[in-house]
Amino acid sequence: MRVIITAGGTGGHIYPALAIVDKIKEMEPKSEFIYIGTHNRMEKDIVPKRGIKYIPIEIYGLSTSPKLMGRNVKNIFLIASAIKKCESIIKEFKPDVVIGVGGYVTYPVIRAAKKCHVPSFIHEQNSIVGKANKSLLKMVDCVGVSFKDSIKQVKHSNVVLTGNPVSEGALKKKKISKTSYGLSTNKKSVLIFNGSLGSKAINEKLLDYLNNASKYNYEILYVTGKTYYEEFKKNKFPKNVFIEPYIDNLSGLMKDIDLIVCRAGASSIAEITALGVPSVLIPSPYVANNHQYYNALSIIESNSGEMIEEDKLNKKSLEEKIDSIINNSSRQKEIKNNLSKLNIDDSATIIYNEIKKIIK
Repeated sequence: MRVIITAGGTGGHIYPALAIVDKIKEMEPKSEFIYIGTHNRMEKDIVPKRGIKYIPIEIYGLSTSPKLMGRNVKNIFLIASAIKKCESIIKEFKPDVVIGVGGYVTYPVIRAAKKCHVPSFIHEQNSIVGKANKSLLKMVDCVGVSFKDSIKQVKHSNVVLTGNPVSEGALKKKKISKTSYGLSTNKKSVLIFNGSLGSKAINEKLLDYLNNASKYNYEILYVTGKTYYEEFKKNKFPKNVFIEPYIDNLSGLMKDIDLIVCRAGASSIAEITALGVPSVLIPSPYVANNHQYYNALSIIESNSGEMIEEDKLNKKSLEEKIDSIINNSSRQKEIKNNLSKLNIDDSATIIYNEIKKIIK
């Protein structure tokens, strides 16, 4: 299979795209790929390291800020230029399919695929459909969604509940023992993380909680994010608190953890669901359409975990939510059972099969 794939801006788009690439490679080892991404976002560094041909295009997201109106005008011309560049790439590479996995960079790529009459598929990771994907619905042959509630938002004749493809990868990851990070085997464990860069707001709100950890009957592995680690490690926390800047294989470590506290990004929720790990979700209020809140709501409404909104996050609220799970074995079993009902453990395979259907 010859594939052009595009996704950009955040790991929440990039890693599902790479999971789809991995599945296609597994099913058809001789497949060839081109990844089209932005010239200045994280995909430009991540993708080439995976041995995938990468072509950057200059394009920016449209903003409502008056300060960026000039860039918006420039972007109109950049989009037109990007569409022409993508048409040239498509005509030269002759892909069997073009796949979009979120982010504004997908727009000119899918638009060019439509103009070149190449079948296309887009995937939505979040419960609220993003602006780029909304604008592309009339141009594509199939739409995959991660959440059941997203189906009613997608006005398309061929929309499929696929789940998030990172879930299948999480199940395959090798288990990492929590003892690798200093934790013991005879105590319950809580893993708290906020993404690769971390969150200043979360770090500040949880200092009081961490400083009082000696009274808890569990251990805490706190991932600060690379940006805040040096400053954060200056604190003298109790002996049951362990600090790390970043953990590369989080899903492998999750397999040896009793409870997770994290943001409600689509990939995190997909991994939590796939691995059946109880969680306390703290959705970021700073994302488009408040989509993390709605991602978390899918967990809460299915009684599969707990949520604390950021403005209500403090030592007391976190203690209460964690205690309600980690010291209650029946609640843990209930959550794991409910997560198993939500889980789609062959998401990447479903996506591969849908892509094969649209290739003429």
